[in-house]
Amino acid sequence: MNTVFVARKLTLSDSFKERAEQKLKKLDRFFDDVKAQVAVSTQKDQASVELTVWAEGMIFRAEARNTDKLDALNEAIDNLIRRIRKNKTRLQKKVKGSAFELPEESLSEEDEYDVIRTKEVALRPMDVDEAILQMNMLGHSFFVFLNAESGAVNVVYRRNNGGYGLIVPQGK
Repeated sequence: MNTVFVARKLTLSDSFKERAEQKLKKLDRFFDDVKAQVAVSTQKDQASVELTVWAEGMIFRAEARNTDKLDALNEAIDNLIRRIRKNKTRLQKKVKGSAFELPEESLSEEDEYDVIRTKEVALRPMDVDEAILQMNMLGHSFFVFLNAESGAVNVVYRRNNGGYGLIVPQGK
């Protein structure tokens, strides 16, 4: 497993890094080749741990906050494993071949509209169910993808009243 640590507003001890790598080894039973990023930050009395895992072309993300960074790490890993288990049968069907390349992030300086961040995403053809699965695994409220049936860029999103929505472009 390849693990990268990012610390914001604090210094990570070697014991924390070893504990995190030990906990992340739990993911080896689900995937062969795993790359992980552990981002730890503090705000006031709370530690925040963000886990981003790239495995077999899929991206998984979990975040947890707690007063202790080890407790936050444990919660984030438990959340991630719970999502993977919940969607295991779907993942086994969908995780064939490469899904995504790692997105490149860059800052854009727009004075007029104050764009804070621009994110480029490599799109690959997928069906709506796979896009919803990927959105859930990332923990996002929407997901942009290339529809395999129509070849158009679509957006799936989580509705406030439950269920999911699909945005399809009209005309050319």
